[in-house]
Amino acid sequence: MTGLWRAIRRIGRTAEPAPAAPVAPRPAAAVELGGSVNVRHVDAGSCNGCEVEIGSAFGPVYDAERYGARLVASPRHADVLVVTGVVTRNMAEPLRRTYEAVPEPGLVVAVGDCARNCGVFAGAYGVTGAVGDVVPVALEVPGCPPRPDAIVAALRTLTGR
Repeated sequence: MTGLWRAIRRIGRTAEPAPAAPVAPRPAAAVELGGSVNVRHVDAGSCNGCEVEIGSAFGPVYDAERYGARLVASPRHADVLVVTGVVTRNMAEPLRRTYEAVPEPGLVVAVGDCARNCGVFAGAYGVTGAVGDVVPVALEVPGCPPRPDAIVAALRTLTGR
């Protein structure tokens, strides 16, 4: 490595924040899918902070695909729904329909504080509630937004890797 690249790497380093709290599985998460997991992402009404982190989790640095997690375009091909944001009034029914379209066992991962407990949007006029109020949630990933490694760790618990 040349001296220039060493200097660039040194400049780009920042203090890493403490890792997020471990993912807390609910009883429904006892189902381990094993092997690979097809993931369908649903934005139920977020600020897009979690979407950026999900993009990073599936990007080249964190590479969730190496652990068997793969994004798919249809809920009919998915094993897991990754839901971000609070559930707005307009997204409650589409979220239910998407969940019903996922084949059994059809697990749901609530990503971010908004999906877990409405976060800063609790009590807002357009909010139906958290994801767990609309569909059963198997795993929760805390954080606002959660770090990509926490999202990958949650998906790894489902794949058993």
